[in-house]
Amino acid sequence: MSEAVTETENPEDGSDKKVVQQLRYRELPDVWRKVMAVMTACSIILAVNQIFNLGFFVGYVMLDSRYMYLITGVMLCMVFITFPANKYSPTHVPWYDIAIMVVIAIIFSYYAYFAERIVLEAWEYAAPQIGVWLALVSWVIVLEAGRRAGGWPVFAIVLVFSLYPTFAASLPNVIAALSIPIQDVAIFHILGEESLFGIPMRVFAQLVFGFLIFGISLQFTGGGPFFINLAFALLGHLRGGPAKVSIFSSGLMGSMSGGPISNVLTTGPLSIPAMRRIGFSKEYAAGVEACASTGGVFMPPIMGATAFVMASFLNISYVTVAIAAIVPSVLYFFGLFMQIDAYAARNNLQGLPREELPSLGKVFREGWYFIAVFIALIWMLVYLQREAVAPFYATALLLVINQFTMHKLSLDRFMQPIAQMGKLLAELAGILAAIGLIIGGLAVTGIAGTIANDLVYLAGENVVVLLMMGALTSFILGIGMTVTAAYIFLAIVLVPALTNSGLDPLASHMFVMYWGMLSFITPPVALAAFAAASVAHVSPMRAGVEAMRLGAIIYFVPFFFVFNPALLLQASALENLQAITTALIGVALVSAALQGYLIGLGDLGEGPKGIAVRILIGIAGLTLALPAGGLFGFSQILLLVVALIFLGAGILGRFIIFSKPASESSSS
Repeated sequence: MSEAVTETENPEDGSDKKVVQQLRYRELPDVWRKVMAVMTACSIILAVNQIFNLGFFVGYVMLDSRYMYLITGVMLCMVFITFPANKYSPTHVPWYDIAIMVVIAIIFSYYAYFAERIVLEAWEYAAPQIGVWLALVSWVIVLEAGRRAGGWPVFAIVLVFSLYPTFAASLPNVIAALSIPIQDVAIFHILGEESLFGIPMRVFAQLVFGFLIFGISLQFTGGGPFFINLAFALLGHLRGGPAKVSIFSSGLMGSMSGGPISNVLTTGPLSIPAMRRIGFSKEYAAGVEACASTGGVFMPPIMGATAFVMASFLNISYVTVAIAAIVPSVLYFFGLFMQIDAYAARNNLQGLPREELPSLGKVFREGWYFIAVFIALIWMLVYLQREAVAPFYATALLLVINQFTMHKLSLDRFMQPIAQMGKLLAELAGILAAIGLIIGGLAVTGIAGTIANDLVYLAGENVVVLLMMGALTSFILGIGMTVTAAYIFLAIVLVPALTNSGLDPLASHMFVMYWGMLSFITPPVALAAFAAASVAHVSPMRAGVEAMRLGAIIYFVPFFFVFNPALLLQASALENLQAITTALIGVALVSAALQGYLIGLGDLGEGPKGIAVRILIGIAGLTLALPAGGLFGFSQILLLVVALIFLGAGILGRFIIFSKPASESSSS
């Protein structure tokens, strides 16, 4: 990767140090930027033509497989323009990348030309010799694209699982299967519909594409500053206001971008200095920003690419997934909000002066149309059920309105979002194309079902043990992969084991997505926290530890909704309301215990006695947040009684700590 050396002041010793930041993208010269813009435009035209059934090119709608070959070929070329193979080509596209792009163009044009033959003659099982050779070359290219876009962890995992069918017979019985010749594996991967062109790439090309364009357009038309200013106008004056602003703005931005790290680098430069100004420590400010930016991935209405892939796996609508994610995302951000409020109250951290904050009326006058476009998008998604075309209409509406505002785009400014779209499309296409090979490797051998049964056996048919195994596996995979990539792998391997144990399918899918997301705030590789640390100029590990402490309640939320899907709004209205109410109160109590301050009661004390009080209140909160019924079948009355006992003991202990001894009272 290319390197950029910048001078920064070291916060520990005040000395200047050179910090080497690894840049993932090439800094392209003008010629290649124009090439990227043309390729991005081609991708958009192909997608619009297919999704809207316009018949631009041939007078009729293209065969789906031909569309997939064309758009995948274009975006794979974009991968080799955007991502350098090594640190020696940071600002130019070397000859070997140009050669790879020529090969991609030839191979995928061949596939597109013979698309009908490939389907009718079932080339995925018996291709002509030229098809076999082209498939082998394509396999290697997709692996390299995955390495460049996703890094070495993605490459290593995809390589092993895509080659797995070739050596499956040599493995232990638990994971053994019939071995398949490599040429047969290659044509299955590249020319079939269950590997390279399986669920990940199909969902990307048919559903996610439009939402990525909408998210980028929203940012480049001023949506980012609008939501940040709106957050400052609403929350900046409250105690701990800038930290609460971070939650609000980062949550909205994360929902648009779907990337925790890009979210941190977008909102962090504004929110972290504001937090520092009113007294938050550097590591605490970095932790808040990391947690808030990570939670945006789980926040409706957009939720990045993962929600669409989940809907496809479950064969349900995207709206169903988004509705199910409402309560978990509310619990996530509510827990953060309550912790920040408790921390600010305990440390007497006030908000920013009102005169320094933007006027709410002015913010709305200048950016009302962003809210209007969001409402239109949600209306099309929920009421009209037009998931594929809704983001394109919303983007068109946004761009038209924007041209009559202060943020209108000139031709030069319009090229910036096009270039950014190209980078994002290339990154996701490279990763999802490679991840598709994992699905193919497991599908062609039929081993996925066997692995699920083996996991259930290893857990001793104990659902709690299986969930713990799933949480750990999700977390480990999340360290080296994107949220979407980790989720897809686990949806194939782990989720069937959870559903075979009697857990709700939607809750099981949400569980692995949630835990894959949490790796971004959990050391040793808390990437979102490390990105926030670079903005706050603090030790990455200290920022990671603070983010993990801030997000402590978040580690319990997935278990809550798996134990009882009422928290995913999957029960009756009364059960949903009861579960949400008790969960919110429970999260508030746990947040108070973590920060040592309970609203209405005040400081919970220091030292061993204070810790004991906080533990009692924390247990009360967890008991209250645990949904009644569901997996364990606890009655709500029992949970309330246990929670009240622990809460009462905690409150009593707090009064004992802060009451003065009798001798001290008489002397005073």
